[in-house]
Amino acid sequence: MHLESLELLNFKNYEEINLQFSPEINCLTGNNGSGKTNMLDAIHYLSLTKSAFNPVDSQNIRHEENFMVIRGAFYKTEKPEIIQCSLQQGQRKVVKQGKKQYEKLGEHIGRYPVVLIAPNDTDVIREGSEIRRKFFDSILSQIDQQYLQWLLQYNHVLKQRNSLLKHFAEKNTLDRDLLEPYDQQLLHFGLLILGARKEFLNEYLPFFLSHYQNLSEGKEKAEIRHESNLEVEDPAAELSRSLRRDLALQRSNTGIHKDDYVFEIEGHPLKKWGSQGQQKSFVIALKLAHFDVMRQHKGYKPILLLDDIFDKLDDHRIARLMELVSGHTFGQLFVTDARPERTERIFQQLPDTEVRVFKIEKGKATILKDA
Repeated sequence: MHLESLELLNFKNYEEINLQFSPEINCLTGNNGSGKTNMLDAIHYLSLTKSAFNPVDSQNIRHEENFMVIRGAFYKTEKPEIIQCSLQQGQRKVVKQGKKQYEKLGEHIGRYPVVLIAPNDTDVIREGSEIRRKFFDSILSQIDQQYLQWLLQYNHVLKQRNSLLKHFAEKNTLDRDLLEPYDQQLLHFGLLILGARKEFLNEYLPFFLSHYQNLSEGKEKAEIRHESNLEVEDPAAELSRSLRRDLALQRSNTGIHKDDYVFEIEGHPLKKWGSQGQQKSFVIALKLAHFDVMRQHKGYKPILLLDDIFDKLDDHRIARLMELVSGHTFGQLFVTDARPERTERIFQQLPDTEVRVFKIEKGKATILKDA
């Protein structure tokens, strides 16, 4: 699969632009703030119907405009598949495949997969468990529509149960009969999700370990463990035992919304003990494993987006990554870099590869190299 063309209208700092891409490597160069990352974000939008960096859709509309349009032509077979994402201020976001509008955005998720590696990815290490759950849930939702539906249903029930707990606290009362249906649904969907997460990690972990060993040259042992307070002999009893605390805090404290993925290096917490280099290698291995799992399930290679990662990697790690690129491990690749001479030096070492280099400046693009 590859993205042949991209049209933007009033998206972020782009007034209007239409670009044709190489099916192999595309380099976006330019000064910071020129719009390189915005271009990658537009591709992310077409894949996941949302921005990777700003969850408020209306804030992605160009300043002083009231609408935006993102349109791309994807090739999986011989015919292009046109995806359009549009938004009018004050209205609902619209996503279309060809002329057909999706009734539910979730129906689109996973059809045109992308994997983004960006500087803020280390948040998955530094921040709390919610960020790690979102990372793995995003992958699972793209490869399993049933999982996405379970997750949406679970979150809906969780929201209702928390509202009921708040009501009980405000009225200083408790109606167990009223609470029971929510407890049953929370456990039903929670245990389905828990099983899917454990099964997925067993599949994902070998890919991750292989990439981390490659990046670290086998010098360190990394590990990922999944933890859940529902993983007990009697989950229903565990939920019941937490009721007093739930009422006091006015929110549910037992369930898969409290799960965490524990990242370790040499048996120690990565967040506390890992060096910057180890953390960077860990994150890149997470994303490359994401790529491998998507490729395995979809039967084709996702688009890989690398945002400003050369500044974050030493020469050794760049060389390791380029070995994968030169070996055609990946399909279509988009790379941003503020230093065009570095980009040219790195990619000129790749024989028999079609590289297209764009210069991005104030929302405009010109082709510097096409070979």
